[in-house]
Amino acid sequence: MILADEAATAALGARLAGLLGASDVIALTGPLGVGKTTLVRALLAALGHAGEVPSPSFAIVQPYEALDPPVLHVDLFRVEHSSELAELGLDDAATAAALLVEWPERAGPAAWPHALRLSLEFVAGGARRLTAEVPPPWEGRWPPQP
Repeated sequence: MILADEAATAALGARLAGLLGASDVIALTGPLGVGKTTLVRALLAALGHAGEVPSPSFAIVQPYEALDPPVLHVDLFRVEHSSELAELGLDDAATAAALLVEWPERAGPAAWPHALRLSLEFVAGGARRLTAEVPPPWEGRWPPQP
């Protein structure tokens, strides 16, 4: 899927919000500046979050508990080894909240096997190419309809 600009990335995030449930995981990969956080911000806004959405690069986990479903925005960029994840308690939290995970590759290849994996990459003209790996729990929900 080609996302022509930032508005297209935000529109996709808003559409994903209508599909998201507790215990869902969306794993977002791609280089810095490709639009992972843009997509998350639009998704959270569509769920009703009206405030700022800081990148959780330093906090690692930013909770949005008042949303339905509750959401944990996770940024693993600063995680150096997958063993550090046990301290975050993400597996327990994922039973009651949706996880939006940036840099999921830092968690290792076995993390979140049921996650919708979205990979963004730069293409010519400022557009982004989005590639999805769709696990069984997401079949019938992906791709989101406009």
